[in-house]
Amino acid sequence: QVQLVESGGGLVQAGGSLRLSCAASGRTFSRNAMGWFRQAPGKEREFVAAISWSGGSTVYADSVKGRFTISRDNAKNTVYLQMNSLKPEDTAVYYCAAVITPKAIVVVTSTLYDYWGQGTQVTVSS
Repeated sequence: QVQLVESGGGLVQAGGSLRLSCAASGRTFSRNAMGWFRQAPGKEREFVAAISWSGGSTVYADSVKGRFTISRDNAKNTVYLQMNSLKPEDTAVYYCAAVITPKAIVVVTSTLYDYWGQGTQVTVSS
């Protein structure tokens, strides 16, 4: 069983930065592929970024590529999402997710994740 707790959301002006954290419980974190997703009001949940359990592979949605960076610290059981050059369209609830994988791969499909956090609100004002 894995429990995920996100933090770091808030209100920021366009062009600003935020860093989200996702702390994971359990002893399997180093074998978990991790992902960040977001859901804006009235829209479906969408993929943002993912990282393999080794941290050696990452993938990003086109909408955030070059602005967001996903990283992880397996010693701290934590995954991060550094968000720079934020835009109003980045406003959403951000969720982290985890799934145990047999090898160091990235997972971009939400339905393949087994564990989800409760989400943290990010609001970008224009």
